[in-house]
Amino acid sequence: MKNREKKKGGCIKYFFITFFILIALFIVIAIASGSGSESSVEPEKQQEILDQNTDQDIQEEIPEAEEEKVYEEGTSSEEQKSDIPVEYQNALNTAENYSTLMHMSKQGIYDQLTSEYGEQFSPEAAQYAIDNMEADWNANALATAKNYSDNMHMSKQGIYDQLISEYGERFTEEEAQYAVDNLEADYNYNALQTAISYQENMNMSPEAIRDQLTSEYGEQFTQEEADYAIEHLPQ
Repeated sequence: MKNREKKKGGCIKYFFITFFILIALFIVIAIASGSGSESSVEPEKQQEILDQNTDQDIQEEIPEAEEEKVYEEGTSSEEQKSDIPVEYQNALNTAENYSTLMHMSKQGIYDQLTSEYGEQFSPEAAQYAIDNMEADWNANALATAKNYSDNMHMSKQGIYDQLISEYGERFTEEEAQYAVDNLEADYNYNALQTAISYQENMNMSPEAIRDQLTSEYGEQFTQEEADYAIEHLPQ
């Protein structure tokens, strides 16, 4: 009986030893897992902080770079302006005045700038002015056409020919066509005013006036416009 009791006590002792060993292993594993988790989080936080700092540095550098670029562009523009000869600048100013005030054509302005009876600029200065001026040549042609219609009572074809003539305004055919297409004019009225002028100043007969109004070497009104003028001549 004593031997059996002794054997039973030994088993209990081994059981408790094994139990404590397992608990110790669990504790070690838990500690290792905790420390591993902390070490894995810290590098991520460090990378996130590093990225934020990098973005902030880039944002701070961008305005400086843009300011530098604006400064360089401004300096370049001023330098380019200072390199333009005074004659070229004067030619440009004069050309813009001719366009704004007299509605002249590109070729007309160039001829006036270089003419010995005009401005007498060098061809180089005149060409610089033409190349760098701001002008709407269609609008200039239209304004000139309106002046011919309102003050000289010219026909549509007569205005067109005057606009493109080498002895006239020297607009391009496209600019002249734009002008007559967009001109608001009463050509019957223009024909009548021209007929009255022939009658009063040249004492011409109605039939002679009609011929002059429609002649290709004369006023170039249409037959219908000439008929209207003769019918409404003062008696």
